[in-house]
Formats: sequence, structure tokens, C-alpha cells
Amino acid sequence: MNNLGKIGELKAAEYLRKKHYKLVDYNYTSRFGEIDIIVKNRKYIVFVEVKMRNQSSIAEPREFVDYSKQQKIIATARFYLAKNPTDLQPRFDVIEVFNEDGKIKSIKHLENAFELV
Repeated sequence: MNNLGKIGELKAAEYLRKKHYKLVDYNYTSRFGEIDIIVKNRKYIVFVEVKMRNQSSIAEPREFVDYSKQQKIIATARFYLAKNPTDLQPRFDVIEVFNEDGKIKSIKHLENAFELV
């Protein structure tokens, strides 16, 4: 991952912290894949995929979290939950980070972006 991607993930984590989520894990990896950020609040444990794109990109960042990517995230989340049981409801979010000329311009948080199927 490039520096700008790392900055995007850090900005997303900062955004979530300001929304009163508590950071649980960062760049969690398993044999199934990677989850960028894992946070929790009183009700949910949230598995977050961060996608960064230039503001002038032809597609929305969330469009890059396709079915195949979702399945990898879900498998990784199941693996995480098997090792770290919780009473919290799991949720899958996507955070879109928009940049222009190498600078973060905006963040869009898509709660419950996809579900277990």
C-alpha cells in the first residue's frame, strides 16, 4: 500500500474515533484476507473496508468492494470472531476517502454497506 493509502486509513480511523467508535484492530489479516479497521461501539463490532479514490475518478470507491472482496472480508471477520467471541452484532461498513492532488478532501461513511449472505 502506498503512503496515501495509509494516510487514508489513518484518517478513516480518526473519523471513526470522533464518532465514538473504539479501535479494536488495524490491518487485521488471516489466510482469508485483510480487514482495514475493526472498531466497536455499544451495539456493534464493525469491520471496515477503506477505499480511497481521486475525486475525479470515474467510479465511486465503494464500487471497488465487489462481491469477491466482500466474501474475503466476511471470511476474515468470521475467523476473527471465532478467535475473539463477542456479544456485539457484527456489521460491515465501507469508508470512502476522496483525495485531490494528494490531499484528503472528504470522507463518506457507508454503514451496513453489505451483509452476510
